[in-house]
Amino acid sequence: INSFTNRILRLAAGSLLVLTAVVSTRAQDEARAAWQVQRYDITVTAVDRNATVSAVVSVKNIGQAAGTTVTFRFTKSAEVTGAKVSGAVTDFRTGEEPRGGLQRITVTVPSTGPNAQLQVTLEYKLNIATNSGIAAVSPVNTQFLPSSMWFPMTATPYSSRGVEAVPFKLTVSTGGQSVISSGKSVGSTFDQPNAGLPFFATGNWDVIDGTAAAAGISALIPKGANPNERSQAEALIATAAAARSFFSGSLGPAPDLPLRLVSVSRGGGFSDGGTTLLDAAAFRRSTIDSITANQIAEGVVRSWLGSARPIRGDGAGVIREGLVHFLASLFLEKQFGREATDSLRQRERLAYVSVVKRDAPLSLTTPLEDTYYNSVTNKGSMVWRLVDQVLSRDVFLGIVKALAQSGRDSGEGITLAGLRAALAERGGAAFKTLLDQELDQPTDLDLLVGLPALRGGNWVSALRNMGSFEVTTNVTATTATGEKVTVRAVVPPRDFGEAVFKTTGKIVRVEVDPEKVYPQLDYSNDLVPRGRVTDSALAEAKSAFDRGDFAKAEGIARDVLTVYPFDEDARLRLGRSLLGQNKLGEAEKELKALLDGKMPSPITLGWANSEMGEINLRRNQAGPAARFFDEAVRSGGDYGATLAARAGRIKAESSGGTPPADDAAKTFFANFDKTLVTGRRAEIEALVVSSELARFISGVTINQPQVWQTRVLRSESLDANRMAVDVALTIRQLDKDAAGTAVLVLARVGGAWKLEDIQFFEVH
Repeated sequence: INSFTNRILRLAAGSLLVLTAVVSTRAQDEARAAWQVQRYDITVTAVDRNATVSAVVSVKNIGQAAGTTVTFRFTKSAEVTGAKVSGAVTDFRTGEEPRGGLQRITVTVPSTGPNAQLQVTLEYKLNIATNSGIAAVSPVNTQFLPSSMWFPMTATPYSSRGVEAVPFKLTVSTGGQSVISSGKSVGSTFDQPNAGLPFFATGNWDVIDGTAAAAGISALIPKGANPNERSQAEALIATAAAARSFFSGSLGPAPDLPLRLVSVSRGGGFSDGGTTLLDAAAFRRSTIDSITANQIAEGVVRSWLGSARPIRGDGAGVIREGLVHFLASLFLEKQFGREATDSLRQRERLAYVSVVKRDAPLSLTTPLEDTYYNSVTNKGSMVWRLVDQVLSRDVFLGIVKALAQSGRDSGEGITLAGLRAALAERGGAAFKTLLDQELDQPTDLDLLVGLPALRGGNWVSALRNMGSFEVTTNVTATTATGEKVTVRAVVPPRDFGEAVFKTTGKIVRVEVDPEKVYPQLDYSNDLVPRGRVTDSALAEAKSAFDRGDFAKAEGIARDVLTVYPFDEDARLRLGRSLLGQNKLGEAEKELKALLDGKMPSPITLGWANSEMGEINLRRNQAGPAARFFDEAVRSGGDYGATLAARAGRIKAESSGGTPPADDAAKTFFANFDKTLVTGRRAEIEALVVSSELARFISGVTINQPQVWQTRVLRSESLDANRMAVDVALTIRQLDKDAAGTAVLVLARVGGAWKLEDIQFFEVH
């Protein structure tokens, strides 16, 4: 009953969103002013915990009546100190934006008629209480990403039309740090002539420029990076160049836009206007992982879809996230092979299944819903893959290419409505119905297949379609000898159909929609006999593994691999389960297969290397064990894997000597320990990078530790100005004793080492 009630409430919410969108659209048709940002010119000065901003916003009245006020929305952490219109001081008032936890700033302007423009200047301070991945002010790293809402907007991402990506000029001063944004740069000023969202990050980088086919592409890596990291940066540049070449063929000539791959300690995964922020670990790994490859490919696609041609209007996320993700997968399949891409698509499906029963229609969902990115990215990509197969690759990409190239000089945007109209015109009425269902309705499709039976010399499996539209799909049978027979079947909505296999071999398995083209509510009933399927089996295998029932976990993983031999997560679980049973040779075979594969995930790299280190430890091969553990740490893909690898590395290195430990780290923590037990906040803050670790500082000053002893176990350089230190801690706080290990990061600021981050804290 609860599930049914929730479903009704979601449908009602979807209807309300439709009504809201309609009302919003009608409002723009009425005799009223409506403002749209045309350009930003922003100057930022970041000092200590604050940033002072002067934002000149060019706005246009796209409504049908004169306007006398302009309302902007942005973060509540902004304190507006003044406003001007065309250089003249004007009045403003503040208020609360009802959606998204933002504030409104309403500025008084001279009466401005339809299609007229004016410039509004806002002076404000950004007060950052706690640094995060989207907003931070620090002597080590200052950055503001669009999702922090740090610049004034007339429409937010939570509105039906979304925030406007427009040309901008951005000048940033941070006291000597290097600055990065998108567009062409001169010093710390960036001029983005294409559509973009203002953002920036600062740091201390070395720049590696691509040459020949990679001209115009650069990687920014931390100063002091070792040769292996430089080599990896060159490999990532080559991947970006291959992506640019691929999309030049499918989307037309590449925009005149520099492409940058930037190493960051937080905010990795963001991309806009040709600049992609990558987690620093991406440059430390020995191979290109699936997450990084996908982020690079998506970043390159966005230079066409989002920058050269801005994406506007209702449902923009279906293009900005979903279509971009699908197009990126086409490049990854060409570059790394079908098997690697199938594994990615499997994760995509399983991620979407986790939210499918509370999901809103794609064309209506906004970032206010917690399912937004999972839905528009994963289901969106699946919908475009379905369109690609129904219309054919050439037809679909031809339509997308035409939209990507037309209107580039005028700055005209791409809309979901425009793309749908072009697709429906080519696909016809039946295709339009399919597209409308996938975009405008919640997912209700569920395909079922029955056990095969002999009938008239043929094998026949019953099919059932629980959804509200007709499905034409492949059905694949597997015989006892491993032969695969595939037929096409049509299943009417909320009705039955059948698949007829003309084979003399005994059929042992049947699967409907084996390519998993259609978004569905449940994929577990696509296969008979049902056996083990990935959306529940891997969770069961993990549960068995965590209980120490390694044999059961092994069996489940093997069952999954029988059906889905490309499933990376199942193979990793198999390798770890074999190691749990001390089957070292078998475990090594599976783990090596993962490490030798193309485009493994960071989690796979972390655990496979860590477990290979453990295998070598059990064989008393300390040297190889330490190298595998070190690679696992550098992979940075999973908390548990990295924690195990750090402990294993110290153990392996200790068997042949003493792990490396920088004297500067020992000196720092000796002083740090003495200072913490004083409880004097100012002295403690002096040993921590400004604006960092606010909760930690509060915790040790409010609850002053009676004992705090840090023993340095190992240290390693992360770059020229940062080091990670493995420590053992002994603490007495509130008359309770605790001990354990931690990984603390030190940064050199003004010539002195300070605590910047606590990456692991296993103290109990």
